[in-house]
Amino acid sequence: MQVRVKRWLAGPYMTTGLIALMVIIFLAMELSGGASNVHVLLTFGAKWDPLINQGQWWRLITPTFLHLSVEHILLNMVTLYFLGIQIESLFGHSRFLIIFLVSGVGGNLASYAFNPSAISAGASTAIFGLFGAFLMLGESFWEYDYIRQMTQTFLIFILMNLIFGFFTPGTDIAGHIGGLAAGFLTGYVVGAPKMGPVAFTKRIIAVVVLILMMSGLYYYGRTL
Repeated sequence: MQVRVKRWLAGPYMTTGLIALMVIIFLAMELSGGASNVHVLLTFGAKWDPLINQGQWWRLITPTFLHLSVEHILLNMVTLYFLGIQIESLFGHSRFLIIFLVSGVGGNLASYAFNPSAISAGASTAIFGLFGAFLMLGESFWEYDYIRQMTQTFLIFILMNLIFGFFTPGTDIAGHIGGLAAGFLTGYVVGAPKMGPVAFTKRIIAVVVLILMMSGLYYYGRTL
């Protein structure tokens, strides 16, 4: 029994736990009237600027765990699984979770600021943040063949995804870019001890830029 527990704790339990949580929430939304139903979305915590402006700040966090359709959650969960197990392995469990959550908030803040009329939901903001965290590894540990090759692959994927997103109705590009930037910066903030040390000056700069970005997006959104 102890061996099984140790093996489970050594695996990507944060990634699988997040996936399980989001699947449960999606099923609850479907049973409550349909995940794409506007009333259900707002009840479960989708991002909508008027409600955030009324003090419902948690709507900058909860949209990350909501999805609108089977296709939506399937695509995001498959991506989260294959990307998440790598990020969780390289950064560690707690750092992975911090990156995921901060990226989700960063993406939702960007959506709040630049897409004020939209009711938004989805884990893609946080998933783009995981891509951003891997780009941070690429910048900091370029000498490792695996990191260099995966960074190049992810860069192409990110660019293609953003380009296609501009031409796909309903895609929250602002949220994706905000999540990407937040994840990139948070990667420096939390560091990756398993990979090696990150320069202290880089970490301090990342903290300052991340705070300025988050607060700037919030106050810009409040002025609209």
